[in-house]
Amino acid sequence: MTVEPDVVRLARTIGDPTRIRMLNLLMEGRALTAKELAYGAGVEPATGTTHLQRLLADSLVVSRVQGRHKYFRLASPNVAHCLESMMSVAIPAKPAAERRSPIQQARFCYDHLAGRLGVAIAHALVARTILRTTGQQFALSHKGERWCNNFGIDIDALRRSRRQFAPLCLDWSERREHIGGTLGSAIAQRFLDEGWATRERDSRVVRLSVAGIRGLRSEFGIRWSSLG
Repeated sequence: MTVEPDVVRLARTIGDPTRIRMLNLLMEGRALTAKELAYGAGVEPATGTTHLQRLLADSLVVSRVQGRHKYFRLASPNVAHCLESMMSVAIPAKPAAERRSPIQQARFCYDHLAGRLGVAIAHALVARTILRTTGQQFALSHKGERWCNNFGIDIDALRRSRRQFAPLCLDWSERREHIGGTLGSAIAQRFLDEGWATRERDSRVVRLSVAGIRGLRSEFGIRWSSLG
């Protein structure tokens, strides 16, 4: 007898306003304490702990003790993809004309770049025949492997990972795909390592430096001003 996944329970867990706010905070890709999650979600720590226990029970988050603190993070990239996909079909909270914001321009989706920036990078790499789409994945061409090496990405290390290499991740604000998986994470990490981008404090928003604006144009042929 095959037991079907309990989608109803999952929907009830994610659908709670406090828990969805906690999950959105963890979409930054950073680990946070219970107190940080509670206050970020607008509830008292005791209430926050109850919600975190439900998220742990349903395997949406995991915890790790380090020193005197317990930190929480999303259980896997699949949870981030689930949340991003839900956002892509959810009814907008505000009229479209009022929704243009920094988080739509550039943000982190777990550990990879999203928003107009992430989508533009994906489409620029496809246009330059560095990537091609195969089903629900991006694949590297021979030219793409050379580009990755020049950009400082260890392709062999990425392929040894058990995580998907470069799935198409539907962007909730753009309704088009950006690059997920280990490749998407590696590209985002290069932006951080090179000082091209920084995370806005307590937010998923990404800010580009002057060097990042130049790098975006030289490496990807993208004008930052066109993403505003």
